[in-house]
Amino acid sequence: MKLNSKLVIIMLSLLVIAMLTLFIMNQYSQNELVQEIQESSTEVSKAIQLSVEYLTSGADTESSRLKEYLQEAKNKGINEINIISNEGEIINSSDPAKVGKRREIKKMEKGLKIVRNGKVSPSSSQRPYDLVVPVIVGDEQLGYVQIHLLLDNIREIQHINFVRRLVATCLVFMLGIFFTIFLARKYTDPIHRLVEGVKKVSAGDLSVTFPQEGTDEIGELAMSFNEMVGKLRERESLEKRLYEAEHLSKVGQLASGIAHEIRNPLNYISLAIDHLKSEILPSCGERQTELETLTDKIKEEVRRVNYMVVNFMNYGRPLKLRMSRLCYPDLIAKALPLLQDKLSEQRIEVVTELAPDLPLMQADPELLRNCLFNFITNAAQAMPLGGKITLGACYDRESKQFRLTFADEGEGLAEEDTLKIFQPYFTTKEAGIGLGLAITERIIKEHGGEIIVESKLGEGTLFTVLLPTKTAA
Repeated sequence: MKLNSKLVIIMLSLLVIAMLTLFIMNQYSQNELVQEIQESSTEVSKAIQLSVEYLTSGADTESSRLKEYLQEAKNKGINEINIISNEGEIINSSDPAKVGKRREIKKMEKGLKIVRNGKVSPSSSQRPYDLVVPVIVGDEQLGYVQIHLLLDNIREIQHINFVRRLVATCLVFMLGIFFTIFLARKYTDPIHRLVEGVKKVSAGDLSVTFPQEGTDEIGELAMSFNEMVGKLRERESLEKRLYEAEHLSKVGQLASGIAHEIRNPLNYISLAIDHLKSEILPSCGERQTELETLTDKIKEEVRRVNYMVVNFMNYGRPLKLRMSRLCYPDLIAKALPLLQDKLSEQRIEVVTELAPDLPLMQADPELLRNCLFNFITNAAQAMPLGGKITLGACYDRESKQFRLTFADEGEGLAEEDTLKIFQPYFTTKEAGIGLGLAITERIIKEHGGEIIVESKLGEGTLFTVLLPTKTAA
C-alpha cells in the first residue's frame, strides 16, 4: 500500500472515530437530560395528584400519605408541598409549621418560576423552583398546589456535556497525534537507514544491502537503491577485470619476449651437451658412464624447460595433444629421479599409492608429465620445512574414470585463494610467475578432465584429477 493511501486512511479513521465519539456522547447526554426531565415530571405529577386527592377528599389519611411521599420525593428534588385554599390559607403542608399561614393569591405566579433568593450551595448544579398549579374540578376551583423543587440546571448539564465532548474529542486527537508520531518514526527510521547506507555507498562500500520493507514508496526506494548498488558492483567488477586483463596483457607480452630470449641460450646449452657427449665423453675413460648419465639428465632438463617455454609462449593458443598409450606408474618412475635431488635437499619424501590393476591410459605423455612436475613442485614449495607428498592413482570402472591424487602436508590455502589458484599469474609464493597450475588446468581440460582442490590452512592441500572415459585404453 502506498504511503499516501496509508495517510488518507489514517485521517479518515481519526475522523470517523471522532464523529462516532461525539455522536455517542451527544446521545448519552440527551438521554440523560430526557431521563432527568421525565423523572422530575413524574415526581411533580405524583405530588399534584396527591394534593388533588387531599383537596377533594379532605381526609387525614391523604395528609399522612403526603408526608410519606415527601420523605421519598426529597431524593428527587421536591423539598416542600403546600396546599393552599382559594383564600390563600395554607390548609396542609409537608412543613407543619406553615399550616394556617396565608399567601397573597394575587402575588402568586401560576406555573414554574425560579426562586431568586433560594438557599442552595453555590457549588451545587441544582437551582430552586416554585411550581404553583390551580386545582379545578369541573367548573369549581378548589385551591392551589405549591411545590418547591430543586431541579438540575439545564445550562449546567449542557455545559458538563460540552466539556465531556470536548475531552473526548481531545482524547481522540491525542490518540491520533500519538499514532501519527508512531507512524512518523516508523517511516523515518527506514529513511535514516537509507541515508546511512547511501553515505557508505558514496564512500566506496558497495557491500551495502538496503532492507526492502513493504511495497510502499520506501520499499520501492530501497529496491531502486539495491539495483543501483548492484549495477555499481557489476561496473566495479568489470573495471577490475579490464584492469587485470590489461595488466596481464602487458605482463604476457613482457613474459613472452623473455621466454623467446630464453630459448636461444637453451638451444646453445643443448648443442653444447651434444658436443660434450660426442667429443669429450669418449676420452673420459672410467667416468664416461657416470658423466654420460649426468649429461643425459642435463639434456632432459633443457628439453623440459624448452618445452615449458614453448607452452608458455603458446598459452593463448589451442594445445596440440600428441596422444599415445602410457603407463602412469612408469611415467612417475621416470619423472621422480629428475626431481629427487631437490626434494632430498628440502627433506621431502614422495610416497606412491597406486592401484595394482591400473590400466593403460590414452594421453599426451609430455603434457601429463609436465602436470606431474607442476603438482610436485607446488607441493614442495608449500613445505619449506620438509614433509611428505603422496601420489595416488586408481581407476573407477563404474564411472570409467582415472582418479589421480596429489596430497601434501604443507601450509594449505585460504578459501579465497583456493578459488584463484588456477588464474594466470596468481601465486602465493615470493618466487614464481603463477602459470604452473594455470597451464596444468588447461592441459587437464584439453584431455577432457577436471581438477578438484581441497585445502585448509595448516592442514595441507589435496589435488584430485579426474580423467574421463575417452582417455582410457
